[in-house]
Amino acid sequence: MDFIQVTDSDGVFEVRLNRPELRNAFNPKMIFEITKVFKSLVRRKDIRAVVLRGNGKSFCAGADLNWMKEMVKYTLAKNKKDAGVLFDMFQAIAVCPHPVISVVQGAAFGGALGLIACSDIVLSEKNTAFGFSEVKLGIAPAVISHFVLKKSPLGFCSPAMISGKTFTAGEAKAMGLVHGLADSESELESLLNQTLNQFGEAGPEAVRETKSLLQKIQNQTTAKAKSLTTQVIAKRRVSQEGQAGLVGFLEKSTPVWKTQWKIRG
Repeated sequence: MDFIQVTDSDGVFEVRLNRPELRNAFNPKMIFEITKVFKSLVRRKDIRAVVLRGNGKSFCAGADLNWMKEMVKYTLAKNKKDAGVLFDMFQAIAVCPHPVISVVQGAAFGGALGLIACSDIVLSEKNTAFGFSEVKLGIAPAVISHFVLKKSPLGFCSPAMISGKTFTAGEAKAMGLVHGLADSESELESLLNQTLNQFGEAGPEAVRETKSLLQKIQNQTTAKAKSLTTQVIAKRRVSQEGQAGLVGFLEKSTPVWKTQWKIRG
């Protein structure tokens, strides 16, 4: 991998954007690498959580300047193909069966908000700057809008998306794009450890099934919701993991899947 680093250890899979000199800005090669890695995780049963973060002072500054220069020369057809590849990257993250935790610092602009919107949990330093900067370039936050609107109600995110203004981590939290705030880098790492250990206490199959159910159940009819939810809970109750968890709870014993991690940034 040229533009990302991956670490696969003890159930935690970490993906680091690795262009710190360019604030981890996207280019086509990085997009390809991110997509490939997340697609490779679909069949992995040993992973308990995926951590997505950026090396250096910033999480991600959006599109790379040189890539943007090339876009100016693209035809309409080539631009549509290029945007489709970008959409596929976000989709690969969004449908990852494992919980995805983004750890954000410094700055998150443009496409970085797509990465954030596709994550299940987002932890950020309080002094991080956010922005849907596309309109300031005469373009639109089009591809990421599909994913952002799944996390943030229109009335919350629209003012930031149509103005291109820079906003704070606190405002991002109010929009539903960020879930945990930290005052410092060390506090952010502590918050990550706490979050990982919450997943360490949860049944890994139950986590994956719950994430899948939540993605399927949105906007379903009452009849379809009844069918989906009753099927999932019935299967979980009779599953090996579900049986072990219920018996363990009743007998006040520690579940076999309980794990504690100490992850350092």
